[in-house]
Amino acid sequence: MKRKVLYGIILLGCCIIYACKHKPIEIAPTDEYGNFPGDIGKIFVNKCATAGCHNAASYVNSSGLLLDTWDHLFNGGNSGAVVVPYSIDYSSLLYFINPDSSLGIMAEPRMPLNASPLTKEEYITIRDWIAKGAPDKNGNIPFADKADTRQKIYAIHQGCDEVAVIDVESNVVMRYVQIGIKPYPESATYIRVDKEGRYAYVSMWYDQRIYKIETRTDKVAGSIEMGDLFWNVLHFSSNGQKIVATNGDNFDLLQINPTTSQIQKLTNNDFINPHGVTSNISFDTFYVTSLFGNTIYKFASGYNKKISIDKLPLTTSTGATPDPYDIMMSPDYSKYFISCAKSNEMRVFDTQTDSIRKVIPVGTAPQAMAVSKSKPYIFVACMEDNTVGTGFRGSVYVINYNTLEVVKKIQGKFFQPHSITIDEQNNTFYIFSRNQNYDGPAPHHQGPCSGRNGFYSIYNLNTLEPVNNKRYEVLVDPYICDTRFK
Repeated sequence: MKRKVLYGIILLGCCIIYACKHKPIEIAPTDEYGNFPGDIGKIFVNKCATAGCHNAASYVNSSGLLLDTWDHLFNGGNSGAVVVPYSIDYSSLLYFINPDSSLGIMAEPRMPLNASPLTKEEYITIRDWIAKGAPDKNGNIPFADKADTRQKIYAIHQGCDEVAVIDVESNVVMRYVQIGIKPYPESATYIRVDKEGRYAYVSMWYDQRIYKIETRTDKVAGSIEMGDLFWNVLHFSSNGQKIVATNGDNFDLLQINPTTSQIQKLTNNDFINPHGVTSNISFDTFYVTSLFGNTIYKFASGYNKKISIDKLPLTTSTGATPDPYDIMMSPDYSKYFISCAKSNEMRVFDTQTDSIRKVIPVGTAPQAMAVSKSKPYIFVACMEDNTVGTGFRGSVYVINYNTLEVVKKIQGKFFQPHSITIDEQNNTFYIFSRNQNYDGPAPHHQGPCSGRNGFYSIYNLNTLEPVNNKRYEVLVDPYICDTRFK
């Protein structure tokens, strides 16, 4: 597996578990290994799931991590997953039980706390078990069942070429999928899952490929050669049969057939700094934001209209300008919404006349948006909104896309929230925080990727309140997310 530069092993105050008080270890009988394979269960049950630590009586005060059974292990702890099947580099449990730096990352405090460390042989036994998928005693791999129907959230990272796959039933990371081919981050920029929930497509900044991930197995099924670097946003047609992609280098808009991998250049260097993109329902007219200035492009075959979103002379240079970032249609295609990263607004336009309907003030640096189909809500992540005295940064605005009124400003335990995705099946939505700034919450652990781990929070779509108080940690700089089944 590709390795990145390894920075500091652990940040102040970050540990898996604390305050374990050990009684003399009582060896559990072999048939009481909680569905673990025997050699694994012997270690977990007798050395980890002990009084004062990770047994049923004590785990709440031990970072919420219960290790008495195989099933409980994959519920994770207060910071999310500690073991990710097949992924020894990103299973943080290994950092804390590692007795020897020659074997990989070590983190403090060493586990088991206040007891003898694991032997090298015990550590290697657990490591190799995770590398093989961490099966139970009967060979069942975690999260491998219900492959056709399991609801998942997919998230890309700018600081680590891995796609996080989150199981919505347990809320924890169930897989990491490696993308990219270079020994340094190629910086994924966008991810979208197709209409059937069959494939996820990932664009990259420093890679000429768009990667195709099969969502049943969560493995890379192939890639589409695009011919250029610096890909930005991907947008699917309503029938799921076509994708358009914006390119930040040659300033083009390309159309992709995801079935045949054929690409078609729709423009000829017609756009300046193209970023966000949406379309009409027939997928023959496209709206593209110019990342800096006040310009969006309305493009169709033989037609290219430049629209000033603030009614001032057109510019594609930043200054005292709105700087349109993301663009999204309302579900009925009657309006399009633009997040303006510099003027801290949402600007709403009529699709028939391209005239402005309303300017909605929002928080600082609005970025990516998400729209609900079951509720009349459009969400926008305001990455740098100041929440004085809280230790957090950023907010999420919820806007009624029919009345164009703000329903709620959510000021949660975020730090630089950038992306949102909605799980209509379970009435929840996920907010991903980049956590780039060192004023943000100290990550629970440091893995192989350079930088600070980000995290996600889960909210109830009905109440717009948190589902729980957990901060689920992922890898460095989570950037864009999407839901498998919309």
